[in-house]
Amino acid sequence: MNDRSKWLIADHMAWNKQFNVDAALTRAMEAFWAQGFEATSMQDLVSATGVNRASLYATYGDKRALLLACMRQYDRDVRRATLDKLRQSTDPAAAIAALFDRFIAQVEAPGRNWGCFLTNSALELAAHDREVADFVNAAQDDMQAFFLTMICKGQESGQFDSERDAESMAHQTLASLLGLLVMIRSRPSTDYLEAVRDGALAALT
Repeated sequence: MNDRSKWLIADHMAWNKQFNVDAALTRAMEAFWAQGFEATSMQDLVSATGVNRASLYATYGDKRALLLACMRQYDRDVRRATLDKLRQSTDPAAAIAALFDRFIAQVEAPGRNWGCFLTNSALELAAHDREVADFVNAAQDDMQAFFLTMICKGQESGQFDSERDAESMAHQTLASLLGLLVMIRSRPSTDYLEAVRDGALAALT
């Protein structure tokens, strides 16, 4: 009998999901986000969530399944919620800048320059995990669609160059954002990251 089976049997009678699943996912997500998938142990997740190991296994199955659950929560509550709000903006340039600024703001919080949870997970796992790659690709496609919508609005209003192909511009803007998300972790300088943002906006005019 392996260790996982022993934990499941030992705690089976006591386990009844007496924990807040969303709150536990948020704490697990923060552990993965800060440390990465491989570096985060099950004991780290137990400590972060306050949920015993048997309950985590019974609820999610394994560490990878827990990561995927965290990715879905981040995608719903952070990425999509942010874009839904920014899509309401009547100022396309300000909406694009606000998305960049949302991540740049991490630099102001000591020890929180974690970048984007989905991007980090893709960098670590996508090359050998098709499900992670597909999930992150879909999220990036949606972000590119957001940029395309804003760029088309900006072309109509005269903010952006209307002679250029909007889809190519959206693709380039996404690439700039993804580059910034990597640099947030390795080069957490507000001035440097704001220059990346300003360069991406200047390329649209």
